[in-house]
Amino acid sequence: MRALNIAATGMQAQQLNVEVISNNIANMSTVGFKRLRPEFQDLLYQDLRRVGSQSSDQGQVVPSGLQIGVGVRAAATYRINEQGNLLLTDNQLDVAIQGEGMFRIELPNGEIAYTRDGSFQLSPEGQLVTADGFLVQPAIAVPQDAVSVTINASGEVLAKLDNQVQLQNLGRIDLAMFPNMAGLESIGSNLLIETPASGAAVAANPGRTRLRHAAAGLPGDLEREPGHGNHRADHRPARLRNEFQGHRGDRPDDADGYPPALIAAP
Repeated sequence: MRALNIAATGMQAQQLNVEVISNNIANMSTVGFKRLRPEFQDLLYQDLRRVGSQSSDQGQVVPSGLQIGVGVRAAATYRINEQGNLLLTDNQLDVAIQGEGMFRIELPNGEIAYTRDGSFQLSPEGQLVTADGFLVQPAIAVPQDAVSVTINASGEVLAKLDNQVQLQNLGRIDLAMFPNMAGLESIGSNLLIETPASGAAVAANPGRTRLRHAAAGLPGDLEREPGHGNHRADHRPARLRNEFQGHRGDRPDDADGYPPALIAAP
């Protein structure tokens, strides 16, 4: 009977593994989604013959012993925070983070949540919000007479007003970073919240590449899991990286040493 119980723990572990994989596949097209990887641990062992014990009165030592395990358990689901693909959208309010960092979002209860989903829109009051209407922090309002809106590589939101040549600076989208990104807790709607495991949020300014993991901002892309969806290759020199315009999403980490960047639509 014990063999059946041990086998049952393996079945439960594999069921969890399949469920995690299914969720990853289901969210292949979810903007800013980071896939999870299940991790497992073996359970306690019963010592029928303890390793290192003496096998005779003359002092001979058992070289390996005899242990029987009682199964396996799920230990954790680990979020893999690698760069996703950049997906071109041509939406002037779409922004993607290239590198580490999270957008700050204010929930209706006043709590701050974090996301990699940069598919932003405008509320009836002209404020920059998520698809669910949650305010992007710091709050940025676009005037009603704005002809166009641009988000540059530094995260600055610039508006061209009617009958004006000079662009008006409406504010800057700041980013947040964490000592342990995998320690953030998912609450759905592409949002995560801070936990004791993640550590406290650290502010990072887009475009300041001297901050080792800070991301710089550019307009019009969204982030999806690597290897899924249409994305574009970028072979331009690193000095032009922060001049990109017109994308939505993330793409795989660069192997050529380019600095992190934010991407937005022109």
